[in-house]
Amino acid sequence: MKKRVKARVKSKPKISKFLYWTPRVLSILFLLFLAMFSLDIFGNNYGFWGVIVGLFMHNIPVFVLAFFLWLAWKREWIGTIIFTGAGLLYIGFIVFDIVNTGFQGYYLSWIITIAAPAFVIAFLFWLNWKKRKK
Repeated sequence: MKKRVKARVKSKPKISKFLYWTPRVLSILFLLFLAMFSLDIFGNNYGFWGVIVGLFMHNIPVFVLAFFLWLAWKREWIGTIIFTGAGLLYIGFIVFDIVNTGFQGYYLSWIITIAAPAFVIAFLFWLNWKKRKK
């Protein structure tokens, strides 16, 4: 009688569904939130093509982040880097505004509203990446 030897196959570590889906769903909600700001284009009296161009221009950051979210879906380290970079880039724009125009209190609320969710999403992608690496 031959003994069966089980080959040791290195399996992927299991990540909880909550931890897997949370950064992805939050990223989609964050992109929809950012896209919502482009709707102010309708308040102006642009023609049809003016509205189309305005919507496109306003949503370039959303398109870029959506592309990187697509890449980060299976490679969490990309999501970590991109969303951290997006938060830091936004803070950089705010600091540039502060230098040019002076500090206004609402700048802090802008940072909390835009950069903080990007950092939370980056942290959740990082947790996913660390869990998957183990």
